[in-house]
Order: sequence, then C-alpha cells, then structure tokens
Amino acid sequence: MARRLRPEGLGFVGAAPVRLVFAQQVSAPPDRVFRALAEDVPGWAAWFPAVTSARPVDGGAGREVRLRGGTRFRETVLVAEAPEVYAYRVDVTDAPGVRALVEEWRLAPAGAGTRVQWTFAADGTAAFRGVMRLARAGMGRTFRDAVTRLDRTLATPS
Repeated sequence: MARRLRPEGLGFVGAAPVRLVFAQQVSAPPDRVFRALAEDVPGWAAWFPAVTSARPVDGGAGREVRLRGGTRFRETVLVAEAPEVYAYRVDVTDAPGVRALVEEWRLAPAGAGTRVQWTFAADGTAAFRGVMRLARAGMGRTFRDAVTRLDRTLATPS
C-alpha cells in the first residue's frame, strides 16, 4: 500500500538519521553524467540494475520509479543544477518502514572525468534504520555496478 512520506528538503541530506554515501570516478565528463541523471530519466533502467522503469512526470518536476521486486516511488526533483547536483525526494512509496527519503547525486570534475557521489538519506522505523545500516555494503556494490554501467553507456557513441 502506497504511503505519503514526510516532505524533506535538501538539508535532510546532511541531517538524516541514516546517511549512506558512496563515490566513484568515471571517465565521462560531468555534463554527460548530469544529462544521464537528470534529462534521460527513462535511461536509468538501462544502467541502474535495481531500476526496472523510470519516467519523468509533471513536466520533469517529478519522477515515477519502479525497482526490481516491485517497489514504487513517486518523487519530486529538489535540485537540478547542471552539471553539479541532481537531488530528489520520495513523496509516495510502498516500501515498508520508511518515513522520509532524499537522494543526492553530486558531480565534480576529476581529471578528464567525473567524481560521482551518491548520498542516500533516510528516516524510518527503528527496524528500517537498522536494515538500512546493514544494507550499506550491498548498496555500495549496487552503486558501483550502476556507475560502472553508466560510464560504459556514456562511452558508447550515440
């Protein structure tokens, strides 16, 4: 059953009870990575293995995302500042135990490529918070796999 979450802003990224932060360098420049994150929302399903579908809604001000296993998210884009930051909050989800969720992607030049940093900021029941802390290693692997696939996708001529 879908539930409305607490509507947090970007400041939640630094204050959330659960903060999982991962970073990896890719060879693509920041503007190409940003376009893949913010402008090609349906493309997420091609490079982020956990995402089965994603589509922009409300003229790009929001997103609808489905994950493997059936979890759904309705999101609001909080910040889309090319080519540095893309962040969104989850407004409605059927994921159990979560009360608030904001994700931020920060991009910084790194040589000829980009340093990609993903912060997963969340709050929820005690059980949810515990599970999320235990899931850190798996989420880190998922992030690294996704960003590696994104980098390969961006290296392929269009």
